Amino acid sequence: MAEVLSQSQIDALLHSMQNADVEESKVTQPQPTKTYRKYDFYSPKKYTKDKLKMLKSIYDNYARIATSQINGLFRVASEVEVIGVEEQRYYEFGNALNETDVITLAKAELQDHSKNPPMVFLISPILMGSMIDRLLGGTGTDTGVDGSYVYTDIEIALYESVIKHLIAITKDVWSTYIHMDVEFGWVEENPSMFQGISVDETVVIVMLRISLGENIEGAMNICLPGTLLFNIFDIIEKTKHLADKDNSHMQRDNQEEILESIKESEMEVMAQLGVARLNLDDIYNLHVGDVIDLNKPQDSAVSVHVAGQPWFKGKLGVYNKNIAVKIEERAEEKNAG
Repeated sequence: MAEVLSQSQIDALLHSMQNADVEESKVTQPQPTKTYRKYDFYSPKKYTKDKLKMLKSIYDNYARIATSQINGLFRVASEVEVIGVEEQRYYEFGNALNETDVITLAKAELQDHSKNPPMVFLISPILMGSMIDRLLGGTGTDTGVDGSYVYTDIEIALYESVIKHLIAITKDVWSTYIHMDVEFGWVEENPSMFQGISVDETVVIVMLRISLGENIEGAMNICLPGTLLFNIFDIIEKTKHLADKDNSHMQRDNQEEILESIKESEMEVMAQLGVARLNLDDIYNLHVGDVIDLNKPQDSAVSVHVAGQPWFKGKLGVYNKNIAVKIEERAEEKNAG
């Protein structure tokens, strides 16, 4: 007769089988592999991490000023944040645009008067629709605007008035590094018609996230052409080089000015023959004619002190029937102080 298992034995058998399945799944579960982005040798990167970091710092400041501007314009608690600064080709930026997207061109004039392609500003329709609705007295929440929304002529005019405030900030945030005039150019309702930037030109995209109140959130992208950035960085490097040179000239001029102002000052120069240590009793009993041993050879060097500090070493002698010291060398640096 076959042995009948008890209920406790059946439970133990099922439990062991379940644990075996779990352990097997743990062993056989593949580990996720880390993926790496392939480097494109046909379009190498032109901007170092330091320059991209500098751009992020500039537009972090832009985000802070833009937050104050939006709060004042629309009377709503807003937040602007830089979420990334990325280098890419312009055609990558252009291919991501929809036919209904509206871009704004801003003309940049540098101090070297070079010709530069314009900056490109792009704001998501959901975000701009909320801003326009608030300008017209609405709440800015239920606008019915999506990514394929087409602006009316009146809304385009309001679009321009809003974007002009955001463009005007650019001059201020760059003023720490370079003097650059940035002005509103025009609004382009058909991005594919814009040919101001070569499709193969390297650009830097500054990506910002803007939150209006609690419900509305959208993206704003600023496209900085490579030609413009090259001229900007070139001017910054030249200005820095000239500033360093001016500082060195200024330091030399300051030294000469200081020396000119103090050269008539009187300073005590003392020739020290030697140093001896005596007991107080010996000093008390000193009389005319006594000899003090300086513990130095007869022809040893004499230390010349200027304002109490040893500066030179020399030889004791006679000049025009007067005792004199002939300076032979500088004292050691640690003693010259």
